[in-house]
Amino acid sequence: MFKTIKNDLPASIVVFFVALPLCLGIALASGAPLFSGLIAGIIGGIVVGSLSGSKVGVSGPAAGLAAIVLTAIGTLGGYENFLVAVVLGGIIQLLFGVLRAGIIGYYFPSSVIKGMLTGIGIIIILKQIPHFFGYDAEPEGADSFIEPSGENTFSAILHIKNNIAVGSMIVGFIGLGIILLWDKVLSKKGKIFQVIQGPLVAVAIGIVYFLTTSDMGNLAISAKHLVSVPIPEDATSFIGQFSFPNFSAITSTGVWVTAFTIALVASLETLLCVEATDKLDPHKNVTPTNRELLAQGTGNIISGLIGGLPITQVIVRSSANIQSGGTSKLSTILHGFFLLISVILIPRLLNMIPLSVLAAILLIVGYKLAKPELFKKMYKLGWKQSIPFFVTVIGIIFTDLLVGIGLGLLVGIVVILIKSYQNSHFLHKEGEDIDDGRMKMTLAEEVTFINKGAILNELEKLPNNSFLELDVRKTRYLDYDIIEILDDFAFKAKERNITVKLVSERGIVENPPSYIEFFTTRPKLEELKYKAQ
Repeated sequence: MFKTIKNDLPASIVVFFVALPLCLGIALASGAPLFSGLIAGIIGGIVVGSLSGSKVGVSGPAAGLAAIVLTAIGTLGGYENFLVAVVLGGIIQLLFGVLRAGIIGYYFPSSVIKGMLTGIGIIIILKQIPHFFGYDAEPEGADSFIEPSGENTFSAILHIKNNIAVGSMIVGFIGLGIILLWDKVLSKKGKIFQVIQGPLVAVAIGIVYFLTTSDMGNLAISAKHLVSVPIPEDATSFIGQFSFPNFSAITSTGVWVTAFTIALVASLETLLCVEATDKLDPHKNVTPTNRELLAQGTGNIISGLIGGLPITQVIVRSSANIQSGGTSKLSTILHGFFLLISVILIPRLLNMIPLSVLAAILLIVGYKLAKPELFKKMYKLGWKQSIPFFVTVIGIIFTDLLVGIGLGLLVGIVVILIKSYQNSHFLHKEGEDIDDGRMKMTLAEEVTFINKGAILNELEKLPNNSFLELDVRKTRYLDYDIIEILDDFAFKAKERNITVKLVSERGIVENPPSYIEFFTTRPKLEELKYKAQ
């Protein structure tokens, strides 16, 4: 693992700067102590990163759980009671891993996963634009269309013009320029520019700007536009930031309901993120999903025991890790240690970082997830891929992550049903230029009740006095509903003078009087009183 440190160390620093405001912002949006978000980020990096089989996935507090946490803290009677649900949720996740529930992630279509990545990229851009201009009314890390203040994603952007903080905007553009210069030009000029990442330089310049303009009026950056890490006065007050579960609440039904909710949502978000991260990984590593659930469960147990928020694998930090060149889990683990060390040793320095500079970093991350050429590529793949993709993207933008993915999955299932309806059989005339009423229908390998309408429609369209060859040699499963349709058609075929030749692995039978008998009793051919041809 340490062989890749030349790639993982720079990447871990970028992930640290991305994770820091997100941990704080998600805690704020959740109505939890700010330090709880940092605890979750530290545990997600060090503990989950060490146990996970993912080489590039990063775990920490997730915006998708913020609403659940906010509601649960109020209904359960306090944060300490809520922590019991976090611990129990982690235990339930361990059970999911033991029961091998990780396979669920493989059942999401590729088009939906790509839509998830693109949708998150667009959400990152839209949500960071206000922060980039110094409009910090909403906490970092939000991903829902409706924001805590009652505004939505687009109304917040429209209100920027009346809330621009000049100093934040200036340093935001400076930071963005530095990152682009590093990414497009300097990183190709020498190894030093690959070891020292552009985001690190942008953050350093942001701190220098804050210090040098502190008494310059409009050019200065006020405290509300800076990172806000809790600053303990001494070791005792630092330890006092930790909270511990009130296990006397374990008998509460509400605690168990919240625990199952956290376990289900966190597991689903993690499995979706694993699928997405594996697609982004340039080395195409495959993450063992059941091991991931075990790692996440362990992380949530520890996080809950010491006062942290629930943890999932998160795509924003994971994609930042991949884009910055992270190649092994060392990057994830190091970012967790950087969070731990920084909040202990340099919290005052962290509180000099302008949020607009961190927004510049996230804008680049978002753009790389939602590049315009991807939309063209998905459109060219045809409607079966493009419709679930675009529905997922639009759903994520106008609702939230899980609802958007759910809508995309629903559309994906409908697409599958349509194609299954269309591909249940093939019907064609024998010979391109022959119009003698001879037709052939070949049933697919598996034919279910979903295919009833298509097959029935084609049988009804057969002209009177025609000849149909029904080939079932490749069919391994024929639903009883289809057998009944064929059996009913046998009666109509006699009335309409349609001759049916049934071709199967057992031989050829002309005008079988009972398809039900043929397909369900499986008698020997010689025992059937059918006319063989």
